[in-house]
Amino acid sequence: MPVKIPMEKWAGSVRTVTLGATAADGGTRQHTVTVGGETTLPFLHFEGEIPNRPVVATEIQDRRPDGWSELLMEAWGDRMNDPGDWAKAAEEAGADLIALTFGLTGLDGQPTSAESARLAVRKVLDATGLPVMVSGPGQAEVDNELLVAVAEEGAGERLVLGYCEDRNYRTIVAAALGHGHLVHARTAMDVNLAKQLNILINDMQLPLDRIIMDPTTGALGYGIEYGYSVMERLRLAALQGDSMTQLPMLVTVGEETWKAKESKVGQGVPETWGVWEERAINWEAVTASSLIQSGADIVVVRHPESVKRVHAVIDSMMTANDRGGS
Repeated sequence: MPVKIPMEKWAGSVRTVTLGATAADGGTRQHTVTVGGETTLPFLHFEGEIPNRPVVATEIQDRRPDGWSELLMEAWGDRMNDPGDWAKAAEEAGADLIALTFGLTGLDGQPTSAESARLAVRKVLDATGLPVMVSGPGQAEVDNELLVAVAEEGAGERLVLGYCEDRNYRTIVAAALGHGHLVHARTAMDVNLAKQLNILINDMQLPLDRIIMDPTTGALGYGIEYGYSVMERLRLAALQGDSMTQLPMLVTVGEETWKAKESKVGQGVPETWGVWEERAINWEAVTASSLIQSGADIVVVRHPESVKRVHAVIDSMMTANDRGGS
């Protein structure tokens, strides 16, 4: 007798969120990217609908970064010298989205200005037709200044503005409301904090379908288990009908994994760790692939080879149903 697979009946679903705007929508993107819409846990095709596949964003910065691994510097080469050229290289490498991040200072050591932020985002928008996410350096006052300018410069493009946190959400939400953007709502690894921030943002009249939730995570070997469990609990709450957790999730995998010694260091480590480049790329790709299976709809990575490897995992998992769920 065939074995009957037990199935859950879920009352809720994840909202769909569309990033980017084409000319028909008042923007200049060649196409949009839609995430969310799941009515079941990740890749359980037999149990519900997964209408939109997870996507891979590539992180670039407004200038050639300090402190990044030399492996990343070699991978992108001189194209890191200009954010527009770097964005185009990321598109050529297969990215679904561009994630532009600003540093605290420019190459001259002076604080990043609102005008330089405008210039960088304009270069990126002109260089690629992909939807764009934009994040500040993570300091509330600086993020506010830069992202207000970015929101104005990219008006109508349905950018994703971050980091929208409990310290600064009012300013960033107001900028998103005024110029037709989305927000990247970021909290520490905690289900209740994530839900509370979504409530505060929505109370400012930003629709829930313009919020991407970032519960944050650790890298493989550095807290991924806790991050995974928080994301899993958020997704379970969403499927059980909790409207304030029914948002697609994003995690900045590259930011976390390239801090890890296993990715960052090529000398003075045990020989059993293997070839540095392969180890480092795998650290990022495995972290991203794991978190997709905990509910991430968007993973942000840094190495072009990681984009390919994570896409391969997504392809495999999205076609599993065609192979009888194998």
